[in-house]
Amino acid sequence: MELAFTGLRVVEIADDPAGEHTGKLLADQGATVVKIEPEGGATSRHIGPWAGGVQDVDRSLHFWTYNTSKKSVVLPDDDEGRAARDRLIADADVLLTTGRPVDLERAGLDLEDLCERHEKLVALSISPFGLTGPWANYRTSDLVALAAGGLLNSCGYDDHSIPPIRPGGNQAYMTAASFALCGVTLALIERQATGRGQLVDVSIHEANAVTGELANPYWFYPKAIVKRQTCRHAQPLPTQPALFQCADGVWVYFALILADQHAWKALTSWMDEVGVAADLIEEEYLSLAHRQANFAHIQGLLEAFFMLQDSETVYRDGQRWGLPIGPLRAPEEVLQDEHLKARNFFVDVELADGSTATFPGLPYRFSNGNGTPARPPLLGEHTDEVLSGV
Repeated sequence: MELAFTGLRVVEIADDPAGEHTGKLLADQGATVVKIEPEGGATSRHIGPWAGGVQDVDRSLHFWTYNTSKKSVVLPDDDEGRAARDRLIADADVLLTTGRPVDLERAGLDLEDLCERHEKLVALSISPFGLTGPWANYRTSDLVALAAGGLLNSCGYDDHSIPPIRPGGNQAYMTAASFALCGVTLALIERQATGRGQLVDVSIHEANAVTGELANPYWFYPKAIVKRQTCRHAQPLPTQPALFQCADGVWVYFALILADQHAWKALTSWMDEVGVAADLIEEEYLSLAHRQANFAHIQGLLEAFFMLQDSETVYRDGQRWGLPIGPLRAPEEVLQDEHLKARNFFVDVELADGSTATFPGLPYRFSNGNGTPARPPLLGEHTDEVLSGV
């Protein structure tokens, strides 16, 4: 079966989740991704937690997450290792790096020169602040990228005596990886027309700065600064709470937009069906001004409405009424999600030792052929195989 990136040859010299996840997305969908690692293994191999609690470069769950379907080649940082690296690059369609300019120089990698010498090569650089500018050699982390890019200001709680809270899941790196995948795909499409590759310069900082949601337009136009809110979009002025506890102790998320007349009618009809609409079905509540003036009363009835029902009933009935509502789930609960199970999103992957582990599948599906994650490589597993071909 031919996948979206079948036939694409990628050399990955990446040492952070942004670059490694980009390589994973390419590899899972058919690209041959050769991950060049130092003799001790990539940094991600030394980050826990560890499968079975055994600390080992081949049992890092952090590494497994970002490196499925790849080939691992270990090269020493000497003349012989660099010569082998150069041969791999010469045979590649894409070179993926995550170093700052000073790191690339230290490694003897001149991306512009490589693109000139190998006219079909697409050099994809994913770096903290881009390859140019006064911050080009600054370091970053997921937290720094979220903070410097402005996103962290929108993350946290209603209580502003508590500092902003970093969301889990390496969101800054994942945002950059999404833009990087778009950028390299566009460069490959352009190469089909021109026959030439190019340098794609992805800045983690810029990827986050452009992802500021409402913060950017509020500042660009009315010069208003948004303020973080608990489980709600940051806004210049506080909005109503959107979390409600149900009878089974589970919280559900439901954002009531008072100005949405259709949603208001659906909500009050649903509440009336349950028998707790009270006066909300009276004609005066069809007026937005009246709803706004009596919002505390509406909120109180909503809290009682949800508390009388279990979360599963609320979820299904709310969706039946066309309202965007859903339960808050812990990551381990998502593994049991019936919809994800029905779509076979989670896959069991056989590992090198014959055991299996569950991995998330791909975030997109293709009708002409859809890939699934293959196991992450052992350190240096493919060194001899790959080098024998160049």
